Amino acid sequence: MIDAALSYASDLFGQAQQWLFEAVVQPLLFAMGGGNLLEDAFDATGWLLIGLLQLALMLAVMLPLQRWRPVEPITDRRAVRTDVLYTLIHRLGLFRVGLFFTAGPWIDQLFGWARMQGLDGIHLDSLMAPWWPGITDTPWASFLLYLLVFDFVDYWIHRGQHGLNRWWALHAVHHSQRQMTMWSDNRNHLLDDMVRDLIIVVVARLIGVPPGQFIGLVVLTQMIESLSHANLRMSFGPLFERLVVGPRFHRVHHGIAIGHESRGRGSLGGCNYAVLFPVWDVLFGTADFRSAVQPTGIRDQLPEEGARNYGQGFWSQQWLGLKRLLRP
Repeated sequence: MIDAALSYASDLFGQAQQWLFEAVVQPLLFAMGGGNLLEDAFDATGWLLIGLLQLALMLAVMLPLQRWRPVEPITDRRAVRTDVLYTLIHRLGLFRVGLFFTAGPWIDQLFGWARMQGLDGIHLDSLMAPWWPGITDTPWASFLLYLLVFDFVDYWIHRGQHGLNRWWALHAVHHSQRQMTMWSDNRNHLLDDMVRDLIIVVVARLIGVPPGQFIGLVVLTQMIESLSHANLRMSFGPLFERLVVGPRFHRVHHGIAIGHESRGRGSLGGCNYAVLFPVWDVLFGTADFRSAVQPTGIRDQLPEEGARNYGQGFWSQQWLGLKRLLRP
């Protein structure tokens, strides 16, 4: 039943991708003289379609939830509009296309060189088969395995973003948002996103994640992250809040002087780093399940702490992030 439903959904998506490519993308590409990029453009059309579906779901479900039970009133709509721009750049595939043309060839060369040296990646689901019978024959089982692996990697990436001065200089763009909404997930410095995505792509290649499953992993992760950043007064309850990251758990991570400081004023660290599953925070002692709702942001943004400027618009935030990276 599940496999049949997934197959049907995959067929529908493939038909929609083909139509969008032939009706819109391909004519534009020919008009711009990019006929040599048709194969890559077809893949990019898939990401574009996924992004459009994600945006539709956010507007149809998450936005009404935010209006129904907001944590706080939105007073800085300009900041939210900037976050919308970040979301469009990422969800409609513009950032991914840029990454493909800049870092993609280097990754291909790296793995090509490794194969010539007799080094190749593994297929993690096949290695797990003796302990997880049927995993290679059940798509959802291997999907769950790779989801756990990616979330574990993401947890440690997130700790690096909060624990290393240079990396925090970039990641601070994300935490400087004082008005968190469902759009805030993609508010990141582009260099920060590039480092994170390169790690994820390399790990995916190393453990043999099928391309179709990789897309599913990215989409599911993005949607849960959008929900966890939402301006939504909602808890998953004492049990499920410990199984899946929700808005309350993640809002603590963004709390001033809580989510980005561990040992007092100005110290790097924090709590609630998990992206999907709080189990990693529980296992490594970084979980904080407090229920209090606190303001979000970074301590030095406060007037009494110096009112540090992290930028009001996209370009100013990117420029100031680079300046902090070079001179934190």
